[in-house]
Amino acid sequence: MAILEVDDLRKEYGGFTAVEGSSFEIERGEVFGVVGPNGAGKTTTLKMLAGLIEPTAGTAVVAGHTPGEREMQRRLGFLPEESPLYEEMTAVSYLEFFADLYDVPADVATERIHDSLDRLDLEHRERRIGNMSKGMQRKVAIARALVNDPDVLIFDEPASGLDPLTTNYIIEFTRELSDEGKTIVFSAHNLFHVESICDRLIIMNDGRIVARGTLEAIREAHGGTEYHVYATTDGSDGPAAADSPLEVTEENGQYRHVVADMAAVEAVREAVEAGGGRVTDIQTKTPSLEEIFLEVASEPEETEA
Repeated sequence: MAILEVDDLRKEYGGFTAVEGSSFEIERGEVFGVVGPNGAGKTTTLKMLAGLIEPTAGTAVVAGHTPGEREMQRRLGFLPEESPLYEEMTAVSYLEFFADLYDVPADVATERIHDSLDRLDLEHRERRIGNMSKGMQRKVAIARALVNDPDVLIFDEPASGLDPLTTNYIIEFTRELSDEGKTIVFSAHNLFHVESICDRLIIMNDGRIVARGTLEAIREAHGGTEYHVYATTDGSDGPAAADSPLEVTEENGQYRHVVADMAAVEAVREAVEAGGGRVTDIQTKTPSLEEIFLEVASEPEETEA
């Protein structure tokens, strides 16, 4: 059952359309990726979902409520890309302040705050936020998004500008939240992180969704899997059953046959052996999300996957 539903969402600024006709659903417990180049409409979409800006047209329903409703805010945690903190406060006092805004009872807030900071491995939590490193400040911001125990979390560039160790920690923590049943909308420029953590995703460009679905479905729609068959001959002396490989090139004294499926792999093997050669290796190649992104971000029409 969908916990977040978006129908024909649109945002205009004067004569400029930032988001045009976006529609998608997110299931409970999913990590749902939103990716695209700068200016694609990602952050505008996330801010509309969080109730920070009003759409020009269309609707969004988050956990049964319209963005901006008080009850929806109680069920949502939002981590923006830029997250200024109250630098004169300590991490604990800052989080207590936000817990009070959400009417979280003091004893519940204390337990929840320290549990989140423990899980985020944040030491020196009584230190002023202004004296913390960027990685520590980002952990405080994540803990703030969790202080109301939300059903849905929106993470916009959660690891932006962080060192690899802290980044990996935050990615693993996001996985843990998903395993616990939290629904997470996840946007990042680092497509490796998106690829490693998201169940489904949309790719946006110029305000519109140009591809959607699981990574496997999007791969299938944009090149799918290729098989690279390495052999000692090019198979040209074998039967025509070689099924016209997509590509045959010579590399280091061997021939690399690129084909689209296992039937073609078998045909290449038969052709090579008939020509007196042998297959030395078979490798499976799938396009990375970055390769897919570079392809579909330049396409003008939406591609269903």
